[in-house]
Amino acid sequence: RDNANPASDLRNILTELDLLGTRIGIEYQTHGLTGANARKLDEQLQSFAKLYDASGMVDRLRLLKSPAEIAYAKRAAELSDDALDAAIKLTRGGASEADILAAMMSANFAGDGDYPANEYIIGSGDDALLCRYKSGRRKLNKNDQLTLEWSGVFRHYHAPMMRTLIVGKPTTHHQELYAAAREALEAVEAAMTPASTFGDVFDAHARTMEAHGLTRHRLNACGYSVGARFTPSWMDPQMFYAGNPESIQPDMTLFAHMIIMDSDTQTAMTLGQTYLTTNGAAQPLSRHSLDMIVK
Repeated sequence: RDNANPASDLRNILTELDLLGTRIGIEYQTHGLTGANARKLDEQLQSFAKLYDASGMVDRLRLLKSPAEIAYAKRAAELSDDALDAAIKLTRGGASEADILAAMMSANFAGDGDYPANEYIIGSGDDALLCRYKSGRRKLNKNDQLTLEWSGVFRHYHAPMMRTLIVGKPTTHHQELYAAAREALEAVEAAMTPASTFGDVFDAHARTMEAHGLTRHRLNACGYSVGARFTPSWMDPQMFYAGNPESIQPDMTLFAHMIIMDSDTQTAMTLGQTYLTTNGAAQPLSRHSLDMIVK
């Protein structure tokens, strides 16, 4: 109705529940609560109850997965693999990004998948360096590079993957960047154990990139927790960045991505997949190898 104030309605409901003067937590750090609505909420409740910021409470509950959640994540990973199969089948000189993207999305939906929480990323040529969704599609050249980041989604659980496919003959620089990306991902995987923190995992990535002289071409994060997510992002808050003290624990589903963008030569290379953490070594959820894909 016109001039409706849901915050006022909420206060009335809380009154009916006899919560006047109690302590009430609000999850401010959430996509679903806009700044305008947060202000309305504070205006209605600051004199009603003692408010505190409960942001992160649900995030922590989501970090460790139950057996049922792990089953959903594994099915999502199968759909991610199916999407990559569909992309590989169509990737060649003259192919349209639009056809490749449509085939990847179709593979997910045909497997009883859900809409992803954010767009699939597809970019070729110079746009292979974007690492973000963009509008507009192009056709692949005889010699080209195609960066893809996508996720199968099952019951809203995600298992993202990332690859840069090479069309035609890979350049020497592509091969150099791929070698660094693979070494870095393997180092990250080895660090993804209960003896480590999220920061330790990032450090494994950073050391490898530095050893290859690629510090200026890497990102300042190399992955994050994933699970049941909704628009606008499939990212959970815990990320692999320098100094993150969060401990790796069994039963996490973690997406690790190695992204190298050499804007000096307009050369892209990415490599990423989702892992299930255990009491020991992390388990890759993809059936695909980490070999460079050349079409």
